[in-house]
Amino acid sequence: MNVRLTWVQPEDLVGHELRQAAEDGRDATTIAARWQAAGGPPAPPTAGASPTPRPDLRPLAESLLTELATLPTSEPGDRTPVAPDRRPPQARSSPTPTPRAHPAQAHGARPHALRDRLHAAWLGRAVGCLLGKPVEKLPLPAIRALARAAGNWPLTTWFTERGVPPHLLAAHPWNRRSAATSLAENIDGMPEDDDLNYPLLNLLLLQRYGRGFTTADVARLWLDELPAGRTFTAERIAYRNLLDGIEPPLTASHRNPFREWIGAQIRADVHGWTHPGDPGAAAEQAYRDAALTHTANGVYGAQFVAATIATAATGAADVHRALTAGLSVIPHRSRLAAAVRLGIETARQTRVTTPDFTPVVDRLHAALGGYHWVHAVPNAALLAAALTHGDGDFSRTICAAVSGGWDTDSNGATAGSVAGLLAGHPDRLPERWTSPLKNRLATSIPSFDGIGFDTLAELTYLEAVRP
Repeated sequence: MNVRLTWVQPEDLVGHELRQAAEDGRDATTIAARWQAAGGPPAPPTAGASPTPRPDLRPLAESLLTELATLPTSEPGDRTPVAPDRRPPQARSSPTPTPRAHPAQAHGARPHALRDRLHAAWLGRAVGCLLGKPVEKLPLPAIRALARAAGNWPLTTWFTERGVPPHLLAAHPWNRRSAATSLAENIDGMPEDDDLNYPLLNLLLLQRYGRGFTTADVARLWLDELPAGRTFTAERIAYRNLLDGIEPPLTASHRNPFREWIGAQIRADVHGWTHPGDPGAAAEQAYRDAALTHTANGVYGAQFVAATIATAATGAADVHRALTAGLSVIPHRSRLAAAVRLGIETARQTRVTTPDFTPVVDRLHAALGGYHWVHAVPNAALLAAALTHGDGDFSRTICAAVSGGWDTDSNGATAGSVAGLLAGHPDRLPERWTSPLKNRLATSIPSFDGIGFDTLAELTYLEAVRP
């Protein structure tokens, strides 16, 4: 039996790198013509590998990837992440945390109030992820068709096969890895997902290295604790680069066409959870994490989420103030910032005329549909729109995020995290969402399998208040 590793074959990476070149302003027309003339395939549209292996193209692919890396970019705007300390992590001899008020006392809160918010955030992240899992990779019309057939449109509850005609299920099959554990009829606890694995890893990162961790520490932790087969896209490329002896931050850019995708963004929650009221410090910490795998807009997505969450974690800000804080830590002229502003304004304008989120989604897909469905830019726009539309309401927020398509489980997870913080207490989340989780999370991250969300909240709280 042959094992074909996805997301790393050079002949599959060229198409993705050509797309990335078009997005960041590099002129790759000559290289693209050479690739097409040799019969090189375009980037796989959804999966991590082309349908038909082409090892005969590998030497040319490796050569073209090297050439693509040397092309200058003409993308406007500051491409340096905004952070309190602009030096790269490797330049710091003794990193120290940003001075801040004790988070448990922020805004006069009772010591247990932050713990309750974190409990609701962990639950919210799991619920939103689980809601989006069965329709991950499906196109928007398929998501809508499946939900309508089950009488669940606009989306208000878990996806189900009950009542869905067989021909529709055949035309739009559920996500293969998730259908057995994430439909309403078979949810039994929270199944494993990378959107939960990475928060667990970052909790472990803080326990092991503290707030002063470096990007190299993130790499060490991954090699020690993260199974390679549980990584995808940019994370898998960076993991491979580490094994090839390439050190950070080159791990993020060397033959990594996924460096502006959503992977760093889904790792950002813990950085925000543990810096309530300090969005700048949360963004700086997210930068040190993201730099292992991502550059530019891929890093900005992580910083945006971390700062948004840090502001929501205070218990004293609404979602709109949180989003403003998130935008404040990323370059104003970046594509990601422009997409977030588009998402917010589209949701605001539409909310005046209709409670339906569908027109917002349609406008975002019309404007940003040229990106890959896992790219950080369109997903950040959709996330911002869903949070704006939900206006703090948990169910409305996660359903909007998932119903918008693209990276459904990741957007649902981050939206659920923010909405959980805003709810402030696990008991304020509807039981129909939380009871199927059974306070149990499955994972391949060592020592965490089967852990409860209440325990995770306590562990996260301890990191948030650690001096």
